[in-house]
Amino acid sequence: MMMKRRKQQRDQLFIGLQCLLLRRRRRLHHSLPLLSALSASILFVFALLSFLSPPTTNHRRRLTHHHANLALGLFNNGTEFRMNVEKESEFRIPTNGGSLSSDLWSWKQSKFYYGCSNSSIKFPTAGFNTLPNRYLLIATSGGLNQQRTGIIDGVVAAHILNAAFVVPKLDHKSFWKDSSNFSEIFDVDWFISFLSNDVKVIKELPMNGGKTMTPYSTSVPRKCDEKCYQTRILPLLVKKHAVRLRKFDYRLSNQLETDLQKLRCRVNYHALKFTDPILEMGRKLVERMRNKSKHFVALHLRFEPDMLAFSGCYYGGGDKERNDLGAIRKRWKTLHASNPDKERRHGKCPLTPEEVGLMLRALGFGNDVHIYVASGEIYGGEETLVPLKALFPNFYSKDTIASKEELEPFLPFSARMAALDFIVCDESDVFVTNNNGNMARMLAGRRRYFGHRPTIRPNSKKLYRVFQNRNNMTWEAFASQVRTNQIGFMGEPMEVRAGRGEFHENPSSCICESSDSKAQEEDVSYVSDDKNTTNNSRESGKLSNEEDEQGLSDGDYLETVARVGHRELPKAVETDSVHPFKPDPLELEDDMFSD
Repeated sequence: MMMKRRKQQRDQLFIGLQCLLLRRRRRLHHSLPLLSALSASILFVFALLSFLSPPTTNHRRRLTHHHANLALGLFNNGTEFRMNVEKESEFRIPTNGGSLSSDLWSWKQSKFYYGCSNSSIKFPTAGFNTLPNRYLLIATSGGLNQQRTGIIDGVVAAHILNAAFVVPKLDHKSFWKDSSNFSEIFDVDWFISFLSNDVKVIKELPMNGGKTMTPYSTSVPRKCDEKCYQTRILPLLVKKHAVRLRKFDYRLSNQLETDLQKLRCRVNYHALKFTDPILEMGRKLVERMRNKSKHFVALHLRFEPDMLAFSGCYYGGGDKERNDLGAIRKRWKTLHASNPDKERRHGKCPLTPEEVGLMLRALGFGNDVHIYVASGEIYGGEETLVPLKALFPNFYSKDTIASKEELEPFLPFSARMAALDFIVCDESDVFVTNNNGNMARMLAGRRRYFGHRPTIRPNSKKLYRVFQNRNNMTWEAFASQVRTNQIGFMGEPMEVRAGRGEFHENPSSCICESSDSKAQEEDVSYVSDDKNTTNNSRESGKLSNEEDEQGLSDGDYLETVARVGHRELPKAVETDSVHPFKPDPLELEDDMFSD
């Protein structure tokens, strides 16, 4: 007991001296004599305490030695003293989140919005719309998710051109070199059957004179609208009968009439369904995460070397990092030299794993939260992940919750492995994306369509400044700034205005609002508080989101992986219709980042 009391007295004395020095830190550089006296006093006190308290264990000896060295080091450099003491005494990361949000796992307003993709009575069915001897093919490009955008828009283009759509052959030449065919990823029979009322879909071109027809190949500009297709492609189709559109990704405008947008949603959210083996394995992974915890977060970390190289960002790794990423950047001859600091200031760089962890803790996620990480090879390996795992020790991936034997059928095929990750991300309670690439947009739109489940996209442009200054503020101030900057980036209903952003990310034409929400809005006061996103904060979130989105263009983050899930057509969408169911200059020579 005597030794314990002496240790407490020693620690209290040390803490008291720290506080005294903190109060006087602004005057330290004017008080060198006092500084020397205090330094000597502290050393004397430690020597005295060490004499009075005999050594007991190695741990106590190391602790006392650390305190003495800390005192000497701090007085050798006033700046270092202030920085280290502030880190230890002010920026203390709590184990729990201390969130100001009423519920991290869902939004109260979500129940008032639902996916509604049925066509209107005016939309012509395939039987009336498809003219004979017209066949449209597309040459998909890039990774699976970018190919998915091409498939979706190709179906819509076929409807515009009154043509039958031929099941596309997937790109086997992109970076991933995946040899999978359409029918090995998607349920082709379901695809044809589901769309039969909208567009005639066939597996192969018909025979002509005993030979398969040879399609005429051409291309269209990016973001080509309805008139563009009718002007550029229709005359060729009438003449050649079968036309293949090359490098078909993002070749359809975001601005289309509502029925065509709804067709996009029917293809994306209902017709494109994974094959049974992929669905079955994906559901096993989801079930295993659910068995570990009631709620879980899925994180698309996107901190692979190729992503960092393509973005032109720098993370303080010195010459080794510059050489590593510089060698990868040489694969794209069209990439211009970038200013790494400028890229980060403009929010065009993925957050580091540590920054992602700090953001989540500031938003209210404690260290008991279970996280599923969807990612490829992390730049820096396990060492880079240490800070994130320290914040969230319940850290999983498909490789840790599934056996090698279970994953063996999928391992040789990158797209199928990516699909497993997507299913888990899609089914998670909260999805966190670390970039604004194709996967992020697809999942953001999908989660809006199926119930507005929380989807967190870092407001990297604003958060960059907060992370840079975090050592100069308390944790409470840091967390408050993170929460403020994330308004409008959390996946809440109506946080993005209709028509803003890329359509697959914000499918506003396919989301309907129930009458109950309008009635409730009349009873909601327009008083802002820290505990919820009220009308004022939601409106400011829209503006903040739209301002910051300017720094995130379609070509900034091109995905190399894609993941797609499937849900059955919800009953709610059957109520909205009586009818059942300037070109982008960014053209990369290498398709490694075309997804």
